[in-house]
Amino acid sequence: MLKKGETVQVWNRTAARATALEPFGAKAFTDAADAVRGADVVHLVVKDDAAVDEVLAKAAPGLQSGAIIIDHTTTTTEGAVARTKSWKDRGFIYLHAPVFMGPANAADSTGFMLVSGDQDVVTRLEPQLAKMTGKVLNFGAEEGRAASMKLLGNAFLVTLTAGLADTLMLAKALQVPLDDLSTLFSAWNPGTMLQARMQRMSKGNYDDPSWELNMARKDTGLFIKAAEAAGTPLAVIPSIAKEMDKWIGRGHGTNDWTVIGKDAVS
Repeated sequence: MLKKGETVQVWNRTAARATALEPFGAKAFTDAADAVRGADVVHLVVKDDAAVDEVLAKAAPGLQSGAIIIDHTTTTTEGAVARTKSWKDRGFIYLHAPVFMGPANAADSTGFMLVSGDQDVVTRLEPQLAKMTGKVLNFGAEEGRAASMKLLGNAFLVTLTAGLADTLMLAKALQVPLDDLSTLFSAWNPGTMLQARMQRMSKGNYDDPSWELNMARKDTGLFIKAAEAAGTPLAVIPSIAKEMDKWIGRGHGTNDWTVIGKDAVS
């Protein structure tokens, strides 16, 4: 924002984090109400619903009439919906706009910002938000949908990282160097399969398997056996094995292995 010529006032519950921005042209305040005083737009980035409510309560006495509150915090869907209504009732625009943006993205105006809700509000604010990020994704008029989408994205990231951790543990158990694993994934990128895998699962047709569940379970057993032999713990694969056993027990062993996600799409 400073690089784009904006006047920026900052406040943080850890004061040093705010004062650290003063050499770049921001003005730091020790009181949240003073920090938002005179501001047309207030951006908020904290930990969770409780922190959002706490900080906004501190800032409220300083908010000028017509100020716009844009909250980038990852929160519950219900919290985002409730705050949108409560602040509207108080005469303010509140827009929940969570992000997939690390510090480097924030500095370079790249990454993704998610919005939803009153489309007149979104249309009004989108040009300003677009300057802050690489792409603004508008998920329509339903309040709280942006919050849900952020949770879904983070759920995938958590699952991906846990699965990668198990893969690295298995490589350790099999005494495979990381350079070889990197070579494999550089040539064979399983990330490109995501859309096709989602499409197959959502269609709910598992009768023409590309990989039978029985065979996937056999391989999963090999993972677990190798890890146990080396004394390396696996975090998620044993749970997946139990889920596979459940579906095999239901008679789906010869179906495509993606049948383990059937309940999620039916």
